Amino acid sequence: MAGYVGILVSDPWLQNQFTQVELRSLKSHFVSMRREQGRVTVGDLPSRMSRLKVVGENLTEKERASFLLESYPNMDEEVDFEVFLQVYLKLHAHASARMGSGAKNSSAFLKAATTTLLHTISESEKTSYVAHINSYLGEDVFLKRYLPVDPSTNDLFEIVKDGVLLCKLINVAVPGTIDERAINTKSVLNPWERNENHTLCLNSCKAIGCTVVNIGTQDFIEGRIQLLADLNLKKTPQLVELVDDSKDVEELMSLPPEKILLRWMNFQLKKAGYRKIITNFSSDVKDGEAYACLLNVLAPEHRNPSTLAVKDPLERAKLILEHADRMGCRRYLTPKDIVEGSPNLNLAFVAHIFQHRNGLSTQTKQISFLEISPDEAQVSREEGAFRLWINSLGNSTYINNVFEDVRNGWVLLEALDKVSPGIVNWKVATRPPIKMPFRKVENCNQVVKIGKQLKFSLVNIAGNDIVQGNKKLILAYLWQLMRYNILQLLKNLRFHSHEKEITDADILEWANNKVRNAGRQSHMNSFKDKSLSDGIFFLELLSSVEPRVVNWSLVTKGKSDEEKKMNATYIISIARKLGCSIFLLPEDITEVNQKMILTLTASIMYWFLKQPVEERQSGASDSENGISSETIDDTASEASSTEENGNR
Repeated sequence: MAGYVGILVSDPWLQNQFTQVELRSLKSHFVSMRREQGRVTVGDLPSRMSRLKVVGENLTEKERASFLLESYPNMDEEVDFEVFLQVYLKLHAHASARMGSGAKNSSAFLKAATTTLLHTISESEKTSYVAHINSYLGEDVFLKRYLPVDPSTNDLFEIVKDGVLLCKLINVAVPGTIDERAINTKSVLNPWERNENHTLCLNSCKAIGCTVVNIGTQDFIEGRIQLLADLNLKKTPQLVELVDDSKDVEELMSLPPEKILLRWMNFQLKKAGYRKIITNFSSDVKDGEAYACLLNVLAPEHRNPSTLAVKDPLERAKLILEHADRMGCRRYLTPKDIVEGSPNLNLAFVAHIFQHRNGLSTQTKQISFLEISPDEAQVSREEGAFRLWINSLGNSTYINNVFEDVRNGWVLLEALDKVSPGIVNWKVATRPPIKMPFRKVENCNQVVKIGKQLKFSLVNIAGNDIVQGNKKLILAYLWQLMRYNILQLLKNLRFHSHEKEITDADILEWANNKVRNAGRQSHMNSFKDKSLSDGIFFLELLSSVEPRVVNWSLVTKGKSDEEKKMNATYIISIARKLGCSIFLLPEDITEVNQKMILTLTASIMYWFLKQPVEERQSGASDSENGISSETIDDTASEASSTEENGNR
C-alpha cells in the first residue's frame, strides 16, 4: 500500500477539505464534463453543477451563475480540477448559508466528525459514548495509546478521524462483522487509507442494520446495536416468559428491540403493582417512578425506601442512579437526563439494566422454533440479507422482520420506487397504518403487477400471498427485486449500450476475464460452482480490480472449513473497504449460496466500473479490463457521482 494516496491536489488546504470519496465523485463529474466538451469553462459550471448534492439542490442555475460572476468575471476562463474544487466549495458554503445553520451538513463523514457533531451532541451523550468506548475498548492493543478518553475534552472527535475506533466499535456491537485484518492500522494513515477505513465502517454499518442515509457520527458511536443485541429470543430465550402462547411468541419475534425492551419493562413493573404503561423512553420515565419500581423488583436488596417518597424529581433521579450503581449497572445518564427525558440515554440505561439483570426465569420451557433446520437457517440468512438491503435504500419505513413488515405492501412499494423511480402509482396506494384488510391486498396487488411489468417470475402469485406472509414467495420476490436493482445499476453505467440488458452471464464473463487478464489461474464455472467455497477466486478478483487491496500474506489455502471461513470474512471486509455495498455472510461464500455469490460478484463489478477511466490501469483496453465489447462499454461518470452522493 506504500506510496498510494488516492486523488491528490497540489494545495494541501484544498486536499483537506474533502475525503477521497468526495474527491473521486467530484473528479468523476469533472472528467465527464471535459470528455463531452473538450474543455471546461467557468460559464459551463452553473448548469453542469445541477446534479451535485447541496449545490444543485438548493441553488438555481441562475443563482449559481450570479454568484460565480462576482468571483470570476471572465466566464470563458478555462477551469482545471483544482479550480473546479474551489468553485464547488464556494457554492457549497453559499448554499449552506442560504439553508440556514439548522440545515444538515451534507459534507463527508470525516468533516461531520469534527464539525457538525461538535455543535449538536449533548455533553451527557458525549460522556456516555466515551464511557462506553473506554469500557469496551480500553484493552485493545492498537487503541491503548489513545484510551481512556477524557470526556471533558473533544479528544473523541480527533480519535475517530482515522476510522479505526469506529471499525472496532462495530465489532464490539456485532462481533465478527469486520475482519480486523482489513483495517488500516498504521500509526500515520494517508487520506486514502483513512477513507478506506470509513468506507469499511459505513458499509459494515449497513450490514448490521444501521441506517446510513445522511449518516452522522452518532450512528457509529452510541453503541445502540450492541446495547440491544440480546433483545431477541435466540440470544435470550427467557424472553418467552413475556408471552402466553405460540401466536404471541411469533409477534414477539417480529418486534424491534426497543419494543421488546418496553414490553420487558412493563412486564417487570406489573410485578411491582405499577399501574401505568410505559410507551417510550422519554416523557413516560421523566418522573423516575417507573425506574424506582423497576429497580426495586430487580434488585430489592439495594432498595431505598425514600426513593418513591421524595417529591423532587431530580432528587429521585439521583437516588435511582445510586440504586443502579449498587447493582453494578454502569451509568449511561445523569439525573438531569432522566428529568429531561433524554430518549437515547434512557434507552441505553434500560438496555444496560436488562443486560445486567433481566429478572426473567432461568428455567425456560422448550421452544421448538429455536431449533431450526438447515433449510430454515438458509431462509433466516436470506431474510436478513434482504432486510438489510431494503433498509439501506433509505425508505421512510425501517423494517425489523421482512415476513411481517412487508405484508401491508407499503415497504415493497417504497423499495420498488427506489429501484425504478416513478414506477409506483401512489394515487392507488394506501400508507400505513392500514385498518382495512382489502387496502393491504390492493397495495400488494400493485406490487405483484409491477413485478410482472419488470419481468419477474411470478407464476401463481397474487397480492394476498404477500398479505398472508408466504415466506417462500416473499423471498422469491425480494431476490428478483434485489437482482433487478443490481443489473439496472450496471446497465446505467454504460455508454453506447444500445439499451442492451445486463445478464447474469455478462457478470460471470466479466469476473472470469478480470481474473484471467490479471494472470491468475482461478475460474468460476457458475455462481454455484463449489470450488468457490475456498474464497481464492474472489480474492483474485478483488486483487485484479485493485491490486493493493489484498494482503496475500493473510490469505489461507482454503483447505479446511476454518481456513475457508477466514478467507470468506476477509473477502467481505476488503470488498466493503473498497466501497462495495454487500449484505452476505461468510457462510454464503463457504456454502456457495448462488444468490449471494451473484450479488457479491456484481457489487465488485459495479464498484470497478464506477471508477473514472483515468484511474483504472493506465492504457488498459476494454478486454484487458475484463470487459467484453459486447457486454459493457464504459462507465457513466455522472451515474457514479450521483450514486455516491445519494448514498451519503
